[in-house]
Amino acid sequence: MERRASPGLLDALRIDLERLHATWMELLFPRQLDPGRVVGKWSPETDVQKVAYYLWGTLGLPLVAVTYPLLLFGFAARFYASRVNTAATRIGILGVVLVSVVAWGLLTVAAWASQFSLRGLVAVAVAGGVATVAAALAVVFSRVGGRVTSVVFAYPAGMTAFFLPPVVAALYSPALADVVFVNSYTLAVWLLDNVLSVGGIDQALRSRFELRGVAYVLMWFGIAVPLGWLVGLLVTLADVIRPTSS
Repeated sequence: MERRASPGLLDALRIDLERLHATWMELLFPRQLDPGRVVGKWSPETDVQKVAYYLWGTLGLPLVAVTYPLLLFGFAARFYASRVNTAATRIGILGVVLVSVVAWGLLTVAAWASQFSLRGLVAVAVAGGVATVAAALAVVFSRVGGRVTSVVFAYPAGMTAFFLPPVVAALYSPALADVVFVNSYTLAVWLLDNVLSVGGIDQALRSRFELRGVAYVLMWFGIAVPLGWLVGLLVTLADVIRPTSS
């Protein structure tokens, strides 16, 4: 049997863009993304349908141009998430916990051997605990339920395992706090002045919260969760545009 040649870079780009635009069209019109061979792709018939169809298609062109770079990130995130999920499946949840405990335990021992202060040792140990719990939750949520559970819970838990450990460790290490908290404060000011300046959100946050101590942990948790949702949605979009062979 003759083997089908893989599409080149330009062909793959064209296919991705066509499917991305078809996904946009599917929001209002039926049988656009994956029409059946028997029924075929839906086409407008009346003048009103034609105007609505082509107007909606035109509106989708700039959105496709903006979304495609994010889609490329979704492809990359899906690749690495698949590798991590495969490794986690092989060793199981207890294996993930054990690997994390051993890794962070070795870091704690290394900190002790380097004659860290008691605060430094506690900082490393607490960071390891946070990373271990978050990683275990990410694995559990990725296996329980379906796509929605993974997007809503698993990806945010994974991002939490990445972002929170150094912030939690900074609560116990003044040296680390001088780096983490100072840069976190700078980031918080930028977010309030730019991203969250719409609708008075920045003023509400400034009046109700003081960025000190545990508030830094809450801040990064508030960043990790939406980022996890975004990554999960981009991976989902990548699955729609370029499905993987099972």
